[in-house]
Amino acid sequence: MRRLLSLGLAVLSLVLYTGCAANRREEAARIVEKHVAKVEPLTTQVNRVYWEAATTGKPEKFKELEQLQLQAKRIYTDLNDFNEIEVFRKSKTIHDPRLTRQLDKLYLNYLQNGIEPSLLEQVVKLDTKVQETYNNFRGTVDGRKVTISDVYTIMTTETDVAKREAAWRASKQVGDVIIKDFLALVRLRNQAARQVGFDNYHTMMIVTGEQNVNDLNRLFEELDRLTREPFAHLKQELDGILAAGYGVSPKELMPWHYHDPFFQRTPLVYELNLDQYYKGRDIEGMARKYYAGVGLPIDDILARSDLYDREGKYPHAFSHDVDRSGDVRVLANLQDTERWMETILHELGHAVYDRYKDMNEPWLLREPAHSFTTEAIAMFFGRLSRNADWMQEMLGLSDEETAKVRGVSDRYLRFQQVLFARWALVMWHFEKALYANPDQDLNTLWWDLVEKYQLLKRPAGPPDAGWASKLHFTTAPCYYHNYMLGELLASQLHNHLVHRVLKLESDESLSYVGDQRVGQYLRQYVFGPGARYRWDEMILRATGEPLTPKYFVEQFIE
Repeated sequence: MRRLLSLGLAVLSLVLYTGCAANRREEAARIVEKHVAKVEPLTTQVNRVYWEAATTGKPEKFKELEQLQLQAKRIYTDLNDFNEIEVFRKSKTIHDPRLTRQLDKLYLNYLQNGIEPSLLEQVVKLDTKVQETYNNFRGTVDGRKVTISDVYTIMTTETDVAKREAAWRASKQVGDVIIKDFLALVRLRNQAARQVGFDNYHTMMIVTGEQNVNDLNRLFEELDRLTREPFAHLKQELDGILAAGYGVSPKELMPWHYHDPFFQRTPLVYELNLDQYYKGRDIEGMARKYYAGVGLPIDDILARSDLYDREGKYPHAFSHDVDRSGDVRVLANLQDTERWMETILHELGHAVYDRYKDMNEPWLLREPAHSFTTEAIAMFFGRLSRNADWMQEMLGLSDEETAKVRGVSDRYLRFQQVLFARWALVMWHFEKALYANPDQDLNTLWWDLVEKYQLLKRPAGPPDAGWASKLHFTTAPCYYHNYMLGELLASQLHNHLVHRVLKLESDESLSYVGDQRVGQYLRQYVFGPGARYRWDEMILRATGEPLTPKYFVEQFIE
């Protein structure tokens, strides 16, 4: 009823506005300015408190965050503001591209947050509770608390299978702790989405993210078809190596035999373990040196960042743009491993995107064109941790050692990309089903999808809610498909840089180390415009063609 009233008022207002055209642009600009005056300082405050909550785990900070987030979201429940924005969008009489883009972004924000105040309060309160529980929980092994970094270490180095299993199970324990509240949150999110005209929250987030569910379904069907056989072949080879190492048959391998709790990263089990090259190295220092060399210095980012593990701190990693005016930070829990080299390069990719956007753009446009376009930059840089030529330049490897690394690093990187596509298929289908029907047997559904797409064997006994330990369900709902789109765009940007910017015949022996043309291109065509253009227009302008899986397929599958 509320939504129908909104549309009715908008139609009436449209008639009135189209009858007095002289000041339409000025009036639209006033609406945007009024909105930014309210939301900009509050958003910055939310971001600062979130950083404090994530880095300390203090309950009072999560409580403060809850109140601020609720205050920020309430801005978007003003029906009069929403009507005014709808009027200008429907009139199509505003011909200033930056202004129309800001109106579009405002409309989508109002659309996904325009729910009843009491329901909004319930959503924000429960969301914050789940995040606080997740942030502060630590799994246990033999009664001893372990961090996620401890789990990673055990799963990449431990040969005792019982200890591996214990660590794997510890990484999943938070799922059972949060599952009741989390599913209640899913139901509340669905209720909110239905209030604004969507069938469920997942659909709403796709549409308000300027994407199309059917297009994404077709893309993932194609990726399934393209990666099914290559993945089966690569995994068969991997299983033979793992089984021999553990003294079991390949049929006896279980999820804890792999080197990641969700088997989303390739185990480093080929002839060389790349971790040995990062052992004892200054991971932070290498990242600093590399980014400076390509014309994207990060000294100020690192000065504000929180990079090392401690009690109460968020256990994973993220990049954080606090104010859209240059205060950009990274949270991490660094160790001297290839995983964390990749992670810090990845998160700093997000960070430089935010740091080097054009600060002269309006505040509403000072963000990435889309969440998957910033993922693309993060993945573009993150891939370098397994690039033999990059490793030679950054680690000072000899030609002989580099040749050894290249023999396995290309295999690791190819396997990683194919493996990730299979993992993304699990996440896409599961989260879509989760929001379509949160009352179904989700624990069994999870293992059905894992067996189908990742070819892993489910553990014996009744399935638990270990799947809910995947941080994205709680901190970034309905987001995971953007990682796969980011991989596609990362390959497309790589191809464009190689052939159009650097004017090379191929990417053979390409390290990207010390070449400032990389930073110049990204700052001009990707970072600088921010959200001035929709993601599809930005990609067309930056690469000369629409988003395509062609270059990802050429790079990693064919």
